[in-house]
Amino acid sequence: MQPPAKTRPIFLGDARTGIIQIGGGLPLDHPLSKGLATESTPAPVSVQTMTAGYTYDIDKCVAEIHKLTAAGADIVRVAVPEKKDTEVLKEIIAQTTVPIVADVHFHFKRALESIEAGVHKIRLNPGNITDRSQVEEVIDACKEKNIPIRIGVNEGSIIERKDKQARAKELGAVFSDNKHGYMIAIMIAKLEEYLDIFYQRDFYDIAISAKSMDAQLVIDAYTEISKRFPHPLHLGVTHAGPKETGTIRSVVALGTLLANGIGDTIRLSYANDPIYEVEDGLELLYTLGKRERIGAELIACPTCGRIQVDLFNLVQQVNDKLNEEIIVPMKVAVMGCVVNGPGEAEGADIAVFAGDRKGIIYVQGQKVATVPESEILDRLLSECKDFQTKVQAGEVKLGEKKVDIVPPDPEGKLGSGWEKMASQRMGHTPLTVEGE
Repeated sequence: MQPPAKTRPIFLGDARTGIIQIGGGLPLDHPLSKGLATESTPAPVSVQTMTAGYTYDIDKCVAEIHKLTAAGADIVRVAVPEKKDTEVLKEIIAQTTVPIVADVHFHFKRALESIEAGVHKIRLNPGNITDRSQVEEVIDACKEKNIPIRIGVNEGSIIERKDKQARAKELGAVFSDNKHGYMIAIMIAKLEEYLDIFYQRDFYDIAISAKSMDAQLVIDAYTEISKRFPHPLHLGVTHAGPKETGTIRSVVALGTLLANGIGDTIRLSYANDPIYEVEDGLELLYTLGKRERIGAELIACPTCGRIQVDLFNLVQQVNDKLNEEIIVPMKVAVMGCVVNGPGEAEGADIAVFAGDRKGIIYVQGQKVATVPESEILDRLLSECKDFQTKVQAGEVKLGEKKVDIVPPDPEGKLGSGWEKMASQRMGHTPLTVEGE
């Protein structure tokens, strides 16, 4: 795992929402640190998403933002394609508790109206605003209000993609061995063009995005951009598709970049309820150690012919209850048999593994109960809540004890034994397929 790349930090939010830092670590003697009073350390990677409804529908928009905030979103973006959207921004911002980003594409006045309404950040595509003086007007307004701007060179929105400009040709030669070399060259050339406008206005509070639906292009493009521009990077795979495939596409690209220290804020983009973008984005960061986990980490057995309880329903029920009632980052293991269960559960604070329709429950290596299958959920949750209370009171610590679980005799009263397994004498009625 590589340390985070050093970038000029940007800040968004206010006293009511709290201030979110994106990026950081750029030395004060760097030319792009101009105007920074103190040197910062890189901030934890933040998670963004975007509302799916119409912004002008105030009540629905506010309700959606509240739901996304409760799920853990650090930043929420809203679309403002029309004036009726910017006219309600002030009221939306007053009713929400998370930094709001205005998504502006084609009309500079929407950006100016959003700034006046008190938005915390602007997402701008300079290439879609043909009059440079209008772009400069937006830059100056953001500078006056200390509002950062994200500029994008996403594959789907780069203008003049067929223009054989000299800089693109020059860069194209650099990336000639890369499958996506020409597109990377266009992205970097456009970034140079856009950033020059901002630098000439003495504006440096910038984040950059370079999204594509191609995961490999995303990895390559952000890797090259990170080498050249010390601004925070907003990572994402655009048009990723439905959650079923979009998760894979997004995690492959973003996980690779984050593991290499590239990326300061992320959005997983699904053609689905945006709450999944938040949940999956957070889990990605937790898994990579880029964020401190909030709530329990649940591990469980995969599909296996040795499972001796209705494991999959149990895991889902446990997961739902943990999400509702546990905020301490304890590790909880739900294992379905006595073969791998004990060993795989050794790293858990709370563990249960099954044996012949029963569950053996451990708390930091100490066996606390053996209960029938029907009581596993309630007893496991009770142990988790008791453990959480002790952690919060300082009576125990996460990972304080080495967990050493000794499995029961597989021929004993809880296990099936290898011979019983082989002969399918499991002590319960085998599952049958409907119609057999």
